[in-house]
Amino acid sequence: MEYLLELLGNDRKIDTRPPNARKGDDPFDIIDTTRLRRVIQTVADQSGWAKKKPGNGRALGIAVHRSFYTYVAAVVEVEVDKGKLRIPRVDVALDTGLVVHPDRVRSQFEGASVFGATIAMMGEVTAANGRIQQSNFNNYPVARINEAPMATHVHIVGGDAPPAGVGEPGVPPMAPAVCNAIFAATGKRIRELPIKKQLAQARRGAGSHKIDSRT
Repeated sequence: MEYLLELLGNDRKIDTRPPNARKGDDPFDIIDTTRLRRVIQTVADQSGWAKKKPGNGRALGIAVHRSFYTYVAAVVEVEVDKGKLRIPRVDVALDTGLVVHPDRVRSQFEGASVFGATIAMMGEVTAANGRIQQSNFNNYPVARINEAPMATHVHIVGGDAPPAGVGEPGVPPMAPAVCNAIFAATGKRIRELPIKKQLAQARRGAGSHKIDSRT
């Protein structure tokens, strides 16, 4: 968290457009670091970031993301034991501007935590003999009850910006937050997705809290 906040620096608005294209105030191309900072600090407070110290294969990981005009920060708690991964809790803080239907927003981000965990742990599209091997959910699995986050807490940060998207922005920060949590819990970096492949390697050849980081 401290590293993310240091990278953000002073509160400012960053125009990502080329200088010759900066006409008008297009929120899609302008990143507001004040809003990024606010969701990071909110999710850290709500998740108990400062109080929960890593140990015994259990730790927290954090990531922040912006898309569809929405600013999202996620903290994921993981347990790693003998190559097995469990996600007891996810906290998500979001600034999506004016919120018209809070329950709908929460449900979107609860679903995003499951789908984000799916992508991180097992999401993979492979090809063989010139064609994609996955055709539907029978061979592209989605996290089941015992694999999905046990609890997802969604924290809506109020704002007066125009309403923004809530369908997709909750998914991208999940994988980096999970990988950061695994590093905090085990000291090993995940360099390739899906995570389950590396966990399987750990179960075959490593001891408790060990993950093969050669990939």
